[in-house]
Amino acid sequence: MLAIFLQTLTITAPVFAMLFLGVVLKRVGWINDNFIHTASALVFNVTMPALLFLGILHADLRAALQPKVLAYFVAATLLSFALAWGWSIWRCPREDRGIYTQGAFRGNNGVVGLALAASMYGDYGISLGAVLAGLVILLYNTLSTIVLAVYSPVIKSDPWSICKSVVKNPLIISVLAAVPFAVFKVALPGWLQASGEYLAAMTLPLALICIGGTLSLASLRKSGDMALSASLVKMVSMPLLATLGAWLCGFRGPELGILFLYFASPTAAASYVMARAANGNHELAAAIIVITTLMAALTTNIGIFVLQWGGWI
Repeated sequence: MLAIFLQTLTITAPVFAMLFLGVVLKRVGWINDNFIHTASALVFNVTMPALLFLGILHADLRAALQPKVLAYFVAATLLSFALAWGWSIWRCPREDRGIYTQGAFRGNNGVVGLALAASMYGDYGISLGAVLAGLVILLYNTLSTIVLAVYSPVIKSDPWSICKSVVKNPLIISVLAAVPFAVFKVALPGWLQASGEYLAAMTLPLALICIGGTLSLASLRKSGDMALSASLVKMVSMPLLATLGAWLCGFRGPELGILFLYFASPTAAASYVMARAANGNHELAAAIIVITTLMAALTTNIGIFVLQWGGWI
């Protein structure tokens, strides 16, 4: 358990460093709202698609394919999404429901979940985690695009317009474009691979700096109640229900452990980027990311302790 705690801190410490850097840069005037808007658009349209494309490209989609695990993850994610959306209708003003829903169900599985799975289960954790990560990317981005489009002031919310928003989403396009390359083991030319890696490496630092630049005591106070509510749903309610469901379905050992880690991951930085692209309440999105990342060091370790104590993983 101590090893997982230290691993969680190792993963989250650079995240907070970049968030703090964003706060400082905004405070001293080296970045401003125009920079944050432009940089967020760059992440959404260019660097994050590059990151997702390369992530799928390098994943072994044929390794550790377990239809039951994948099917359960899809079903649990869809149910989590529906519950978070339903809760947001009761909990939030209409304009914030898309941001709340996304923050309450969308985890940072490509960074936190996969890293912890690799730490606990080695090569098997990487293999199964990578396959799940590929599924996560497509599923999360599609569902987030739908719910943000419904409540976005700049996106039409009729079914045809929502379908077009999903199809035109750069993150989804990059995932779908990468699948044939991964399945048929098509390698990119060296210069193109290196260029893509340069772009991909910019994604997380730039997104976190933008989030930090958005944060202020005033915005945190303004978003406090809703951000805390969404964070408790994401870090407590959803992992508890999803892991209990997996246990009742008979999952044990590494499969149950990896499912827990994926459902217990803090909210992804991509949720902030998509909130800005949809002209939504990006301050609420930023607050949810910060709170869930803080909570992860506690809730993840408690969950692992309980599962190990019961002899289930």
